[in-house]
Amino acid sequence: MLNQEDRLDYLIRYLLEEKPNGQELAQSELNSMDEKFELFRGLCNVREAKLVSDEFIETQDAFLTEWNHDRKITRLDDLQPVQSQIYLWKGDITTLAVDAIVNAANSRLLGCTQANHDCIDNIIHTRAGVQLRLACDEIMTEQGRMEAAGKAKLTDSYNLPSSYVIHTVGPFIDERGVSPIKEQLLASCYSSCLKLADEQGLDTIAFCCIATGEFNFPNERAAEIAIQTVKEYLSKYKSKLNVIFNVFSEEDLTIYENLLVNE
Repeated sequence: MLNQEDRLDYLIRYLLEEKPNGQELAQSELNSMDEKFELFRGLCNVREAKLVSDEFIETQDAFLTEWNHDRKITRLDDLQPVQSQIYLWKGDITTLAVDAIVNAANSRLLGCTQANHDCIDNIIHTRAGVQLRLACDEIMTEQGRMEAAGKAKLTDSYNLPSSYVIHTVGPFIDERGVSPIKEQLLASCYSSCLKLADEQGLDTIAFCCIATGEFNFPNERAAEIAIQTVKEYLSKYKSKLNVIFNVFSEEDLTIYENLLVNE
């Protein structure tokens, strides 16, 4: 039976043989599991959406299952609501064992293709496995066009502890700043995800801070829109969804606490 390092060595060999120019991501000498994992991650990030062997999937899934669960997993029962049906939690969204986590995707909907980039799209795809990009590619091929901002698509989560991933594309904020249309598109991201979760009969959905990273939406205004949209949706449609606002930074935690806990 392979151990984690044996699995990782196999996965790296497979990816380098598949894409020899991936050698440019490799360091001259890999001395630690962390260095090996960063190479594996980068190779997966830049890899196109194409099929892999059954052996690769089996080895990757065994590696990711152990790697994902070798850390503290958080469930809804571990949290306390800050308002009715609404929770606030700071941490890595890929450690949440809930029905669905929300991924802040790009318009290609295929995950971040920049090797080892520190964005939520990258880490969700990394920890889910190559099947997530393949599933997204099927959606995009059938759709035949880029994903518009404000919509939502659902996939399995594969090796993540959550059951599903809901992908949504937020509005990009350029030098012209935030406009009413951009605010409406961000609100639509939240309402579309909630509607899709309800259509699927889910109980719990965890939102990241959509569009506040690479897409430059101001954190505080984004939080205001997120909270207002969620509360209005839950009230209007009598939804029973439990909603987790997942934050990763102290800045966002303070913003959400002020809006939800200290209001």
